[in-house]
Amino acid sequence: MARAIMIQGTGSNVGKSMLVAGLARACVRRGLSVAPFKPQNMSNNAAVTVDGGEIGRAQALQARAAGRAPHTDMNPVLLKPESETGAQVIVQGQRLGHTQARAWQKDRTALMPRVLDSFRRLASSADLVLIEGAGSPAEINLRAGDIANMGFARAAGVPVVLVGDIDRGGVIAQIVGTQTVLEPEDARQIVAFAVNRFRGDVTLFDKGRDAIADRTGWPCLGVVPWFADAWRLPAEDILDIASHRGGACKIVVPQFPRMANFDDLDPLSAEPEVTVEIVPPGRPLPGDADLILLPGSKTTMGDLAAFRAQGWDIDLATHIRRGGHVLGLCGGYQMLGKRISDPEGVDGLAGEVAGLGHLDIETTMAGRKRLALQSATAQPGGEAVSGYEIHMGETSGPDCARAWLDIDGRPEGAASPDGRVMGCYLHGLFASDGFRKSFLARLGAGSSSHYEAGVEETLDALAAHLERHLDIDRLLSLAAEVRV
Repeated sequence: MARAIMIQGTGSNVGKSMLVAGLARACVRRGLSVAPFKPQNMSNNAAVTVDGGEIGRAQALQARAAGRAPHTDMNPVLLKPESETGAQVIVQGQRLGHTQARAWQKDRTALMPRVLDSFRRLASSADLVLIEGAGSPAEINLRAGDIANMGFARAAGVPVVLVGDIDRGGVIAQIVGTQTVLEPEDARQIVAFAVNRFRGDVTLFDKGRDAIADRTGWPCLGVVPWFADAWRLPAEDILDIASHRGGACKIVVPQFPRMANFDDLDPLSAEPEVTVEIVPPGRPLPGDADLILLPGSKTTMGDLAAFRAQGWDIDLATHIRRGGHVLGLCGGYQMLGKRISDPEGVDGLAGEVAGLGHLDIETTMAGRKRLALQSATAQPGGEAVSGYEIHMGETSGPDCARAWLDIDGRPEGAASPDGRVMGCYLHGLFASDGFRKSFLARLGAGSSSHYEAGVEETLDALAAHLERHLDIDRLLSLAAEVRV
C-alpha cells in the first residue's frame, strides 16, 4: 500500500516545488516508486501530458525527477490567471471554463471528489506519493472549502511537513506564526518542519531551529542550504523569471503581464555564449539585442495591449529596421501578425485587434484548445525537434507558406520574406540541442550545452543536496498509508 506525505509552505515561493522534485529523485534512487501530486495549482506555465491534458510545469518536473511521464492526475486542478481577478479553470487536464476569485471560493469545494480520485489513482501505482501544497495554510481567510492545503490533507488523512524560507527573513515567525493561526485540527496535521534556502554556516541557526521546535512541538527535519544550481531547472512561477548573463549574443524578452510557458527560455539561459535579458514594464527594449523573443501569453490580446502601452511596439519596429531578428512563440507568434480576432472571448474578452504587422498572417481564436506532444523537423536544416502545442486559435496567411517546421507532414510556423521575423506554435523547441545550435548560429553564437542531460545532472545534484541536509529517513517514517 502506498504511503503519502505533504510538503506545505509558510508562503508562496518558499521552495516547495524544488523540494518535492529533489525528494522524488532521492527516493527513486533509494528504490521507491514515487508519484508527485499537487491538488490545486495556479500557473500559466503549463506542461502537456501523455494523456492529452495539461498540468503545472512544476509537476511535470517532479514527474521527471520520479522517472514518470507527466499525467493529469498529478495536478487535477490548475488555475491559469487571465486577469487580476479571473482565471481559466483546468480540471483533470481539460478546460472547464472561467471563474472569478469570489466565485472560486464557493465553487472549488465541489471539485474535492475529483481531486481525491486523482490522488487515489496515483497512489495505486506508487510506493510513495509526495504532495505539494499551494501558497500557505496560514491564509485562514481562504480556509473554508480549501482543496489545496489543510482541506486536502485532512480529507485524505495525509501528514504535513511545514517549510519556511529563511532567505526572505523572519523564518521563526513564519513557522511559529503559522501554528498560532491554524485551527487546532489543522495544526495537528503537521508532523515536522524544515527550513529552506539558508546561506552561510547552518550551525549559526541552531538556536533558531531549537526555538521553533520548542514553541511548536514539531521536530526539525533539517536546515537546507541554498541550492545554487536551482536556476538550471525549469521554473514555474513568474516570480522566478530572471535575466541570465552569459556571452555577447543578447536575446531580449519583454515580460508580458500574463506571460505563459516561459520554460522556452531555460535552454537559452543555459548557453555560455548567450545572455537572456528579461525586460520588465517601465523599461525600453534594448537597442543592442540580437534577437527579440516574444514569449507565450495566456491572454494574447490583453498582453498585446500592454506591449503597446509600454511603447515596445516602437522598439520592436526599430529593431527590425536595423536588421534584427524576431521570434514569436505561440501568443507571441499571434501578436506578430496583422490581426487577431476572438469572436467568442475564448482567450479573454471578445473582440478584434490589429496585430503588430510584422508577419502577413491572421489568427482567429476559436474551437478547442490544442494540447499535444509533438516531434518535428526543422527546415531547411532537418534538425529533429521535440516540443508541445498548447494554444487556442488557428493562424493562416501568406507568410505561412514559409513554414519552418514540419510536424508529421503538416507545415508549422511562418516567416517574413527575409527570414528575420519568425513565429510558430511549438513550445519547447530550444530543448533540442541540434536545433538550438543551428538557430544560435544564425545569430552568430555558438552552442556548447546539452540541455536535457544538464537537467538530469541537476536533479541528481539536488537529490544529493537533500540527502545531506534533510532527514529523509525520518520523513519517510512520518508518511501515512493512503486510504483508498
